[in-house]
Amino acid sequence: MTPPVFYELKSAVVGIAGLGGLGSNVAEALVRMKIGKLILVDFDRVEASNLNRQKYFYDQIGRWKVDATIENLLRIWPEAQLEGHKVRLTPETVQSIFASADVIAECFDRADQKQMIVETVLSKMPDKVIVSVSGLAGWGASNEIVTRPINNRLILVGDSVSGTGPGIPMTAARVGVAAYHQANAIVEVLMDLKHGQLSRGAQ
Repeated sequence: MTPPVFYELKSAVVGIAGLGGLGSNVAEALVRMKIGKLILVDFDRVEASNLNRQKYFYDQIGRWKVDATIENLLRIWPEAQLEGHKVRLTPETVQSIFASADVIAECFDRADQKQMIVETVLSKMPDKVIVSVSGLAGWGASNEIVTRPINNRLILVGDSVSGTGPGIPMTAARVGVAAYHQANAIVEVLMDLKHGQLSRGAQ
């Protein structure tokens, strides 16, 4: 029997900005929840160095991450609705590409890209919710990664402290913890929207 939550999520649209360690894991989690549609955006190709934490395979090295992600997700759920864009996001393209999304997942590595998309969504897209991440490098201390609502339209995942540096890389386990926090927060937002428990226009 299909759980009722899956029926309620069939009409939802989620945008995922970046398909690295966070985005590739978030996308998989949401496809397994049978989210109605995913809008997937990344301008990069799979590299060998990505395989330590990103949801790709050795034979996908050199392929566009968007194409490889879509291929992998369709193996999980062949009926998934997936829209891919091989572009570098700007404030203008964020608004156009994610116009139909209910929630946007910020899955970038770089701080300037994170800031750009969060500021764009909050200032230019008043009907959208964004789930962002800050602080997930290293290993261990899983319980320090938390989900915090900043306001009705911004949710922050991470410990807000741990950044990469000498001897402190991104690792599959800790990135995965953050990604699944992010996916779970997205599902919670979608269910709240479905049941009228969240007003996206509020600050």
